[in-house]
Amino acid sequence: MRAWQVVTPGPMSTEPLRAAELPLPEPGPGQVRLRVDACGVCRTDLHLAEGDLVPHRSRTVPGHEVVGRVDAIGPGIGAPGVRLGDRLGVAWLASTDGTCIYCARGAENLCPASTYTGWDVDGGYAEYVCVRADYAYRLPAGYSDAELAPLLCAGIVGYRALRRAKLPPGGRLGIYGFGASAHLAAQVAIAQGARVHVLTRSARAQALALELGAASATGAYDAPPEPLDAAVLFAPVGDLVPVALAALDRGGTLSVAGIHLSDIPPLVYAEHLFQERDLRSTAANTRSDGVEFLAIAAEHRLAVTVSPYPLAAADRALADLAADRVTGAAVLLP
Repeated sequence: MRAWQVVTPGPMSTEPLRAAELPLPEPGPGQVRLRVDACGVCRTDLHLAEGDLVPHRSRTVPGHEVVGRVDAIGPGIGAPGVRLGDRLGVAWLASTDGTCIYCARGAENLCPASTYTGWDVDGGYAEYVCVRADYAYRLPAGYSDAELAPLLCAGIVGYRALRRAKLPPGGRLGIYGFGASAHLAAQVAIAQGARVHVLTRSARAQALALELGAASATGAYDAPPEPLDAAVLFAPVGDLVPVALAALDRGGTLSVAGIHLSDIPPLVYAEHLFQERDLRSTAANTRSDGVEFLAIAAEHRLAVTVSPYPLAAADRALADLAADRVTGAAVLLP
């Protein structure tokens, strides 16, 4: 099968992603194999390719926003009702041990034995992928394959980051950076009654934010037009942490959404944290986050802005993402 592998991590100009012909994977116990119909291109894939995330294995096939059809079923499937031809989604979280204290309390995203699609196991930059059936998602109707793909990480993890921001009903939300994840989280917040202010350097992203219903859209380092009850930092830029904290009202919370963030400059307690301002990180997601978010996507038809690329142009898609040439979400279509 055709696939792409991270060979030697480094800047996209060094071609860290290489095309390959690989054997067709066989589903193991509890797994199904999907013929890939679409795979989103996530900034985490870029961090892996460029070496910001240390590879967990050699020549990993990246990609963890996968939509496909079941074409083979392994022995001992634990999820009843999975049939050949079913359309399923594959997300970032690939497995957990199910027995640790974190799993026991419903925080499987913190499981020390957790594994991840496109980091620990091969992902969807390929024609086929295998996934544990109990970690695959049923997908909402009314969306194309390309529209569904970004929901599986950009959507789910953005939703968790939004929840961790503790936005009160009808609150004032700031969103820093406006890529694939942010443009979905903004729509969820607006649907739930929030007033959303987007802060991003891209003029195209600012225009998209206003089109989707944001109350304002300005530069990333600008002050929002009113104090914020909550904020989510999607841009992997540590310099924006004090900027966003200073924009919070008393009792506000900043949630950092990314798995990678550049260094945070020194904070001034009185300016950035006093008056019970909170700074919180977001680590992956639980399966229940995915189920909740996809139910919201089924109830509220989200506008998913997609930039399609053929599978053969996966390296170009990542290079365009690195250069901020992608509006919305890049999606590979085998």
